[in-house]
Amino acid sequence: MTATLAQSTGPAHTRIYAYGAARGEVAVPNDDLVGPIDSSDEWIRQRTGIVTRMRAVPETDAIDLATDAAREAIERSGIAPDQIDAVIVATISNPKQTPSVSAIVADRVGANPAAAYDLNAACAGFAYGVAQADALIRAGSAHYAVVIGTEKLSDIVDPTDRSISFLLGDGAGAVVIGPSDTPGIGPTVWGSDGSKADAVGMNHTLTEFRDGESPWPTLRQEGPTVFRWAVWEMVKVARRALEEAGVEASDLAAFVPHQANMRIIDEFAKQLGLPDTVVVGRDIETTGNTSAASIPLATHRLLEEHPELSGGLALQIGFGAGLVFGAQVVVLP
Repeated sequence: MTATLAQSTGPAHTRIYAYGAARGEVAVPNDDLVGPIDSSDEWIRQRTGIVTRMRAVPETDAIDLATDAAREAIERSGIAPDQIDAVIVATISNPKQTPSVSAIVADRVGANPAAAYDLNAACAGFAYGVAQADALIRAGSAHYAVVIGTEKLSDIVDPTDRSISFLLGDGAGAVVIGPSDTPGIGPTVWGSDGSKADAVGMNHTLTEFRDGESPWPTLRQEGPTVFRWAVWEMVKVARRALEEAGVEASDLAAFVPHQANMRIIDEFAKQLGLPDTVVVGRDIETTGNTSAASIPLATHRLLEEHPELSGGLALQIGFGAGLVFGAQVVVLP
């Protein structure tokens, strides 16, 4: 007789319990960056909407930022750290290729021996992490999960590069996800277009740097290409996320896109036809573009400034390097 394998199952629904945030310690105004790129505070504000960005001191790395954000999310969630059995970190700025940020953070916050892994989906990383945590819990592979987006982009920026240097900041945002009696995380619409991988990403490899063939690798982008893709193609993705969640734009309490550029955010909201009642995340003005951290950081700030949003629906969408994207509708804690 052939034995039958047991297969785990979990709860029907999940939700986000709480958010946590950590930003770099230093506010860097535009005037501090304009010299090497021969620009001005006015030009940066007009092109990006950024007034200042937060950057970490040399002693702080992406792991430290992730730890602080995770601790706040866990404390606010009411879930004991030792009940967390999965830690997922989205980042492109782990100071080491291994070990993972997630394993170190799990230990630091008291979640040892939680399953832990990092994922690299750039600015879409947080949305990817939420999708995976939701699936793991509903499959019975985890009970409670922490999802973190963390970046120290100041380590991989060339201050003389006019395409992206003035955009980037440092920070981390985290959520605790667990079982729910009602649906709290909608279906994720995600994907990529690797054929346009050169539009935004690193300009060199670590092996080229090691062999003396290139300077330290830094981020670069083709601004017009990214702008057009983000506005026109990602609006389609956002609409699909609304459709698959079974809601309309008018049902939303908040819209939290990746904080890439204020012009992109504003055009995005316009193309979606969002009513005036929808609060739009615009954390980029004082935090900068923090890649995988931008959605949870922006949502954390919205909830601090607008506690009445609690219990409402938020559409979040990430998009970035490798032209990777992910979107879902969630219920705000």
